[in-house]
Amino acid sequence: MNSLTENDIRASFVNCSKGEARRLGLPRDLSESPWTDLDFLGWRDPGAPERAYLVAERDGEPVGVALRLTQEVRRSFTKSTLCSVCVTPHSGTGVALFTAPRTGAAGRQGNTVGAYMCADLACSLYVRDKKRTELGTRFESLTVAERIVRAAANLDGFLDRVLDGNLK
Repeated sequence: MNSLTENDIRASFVNCSKGEARRLGLPRDLSESPWTDLDFLGWRDPGAPERAYLVAERDGEPVGVALRLTQEVRRSFTKSTLCSVCVTPHSGTGVALFTAPRTGAAGRQGNTVGAYMCADLACSLYVRDKKRTELGTRFESLTVAERIVRAAANLDGFLDRVLDGNLK
C-alpha cells in the first residue's frame, strides 16, 4: 500500500459525512505504519474503541470506510474464530464483528453490512507472518503470496457490499 497523509485518509471516506471524517481519531503512530506490508490501513479509534476505520486502495485511489464494533467474540478456551478477511484463526476476543453503513440510498436508509475481522485490524501483518496470534503458527498449504491474494479478494468483497455499486 502507498503511504497516506492525514488529508489523504480524511478525504477517502465514502460512508460518513465530511464532518465525521474530519473529527475521526487517526492512529497515533501513522508515520510509523509499515506501509510496504499493508494491504489496507485499519485501526480502532483511540478515543472511541467501538469505532474503527479501514482505508484500502481501489483503482489506485484510497477508499475509506467507517466501521462500528458491534460485538466481540466471547473468550473461549475450546473454540477459535476465523477472520473473514485474512482467514487467521484467533481464540478469545481476537475476532470481532464490524459493521459499516452502506453508501448511497441504502446507507441513508440505515442499511449496513458486517464482517468478522481481526479485532486489531492487522490482517496484512498476520498473512505475512509479521504478527502471530495466541494460537501460534498457521497450518495451511498456501504461500504468503497466495494468502495476500486471498485476503485482498475477501476485503474487496466486503468493500463491494459497502459500496453497492456507488462511487465516491
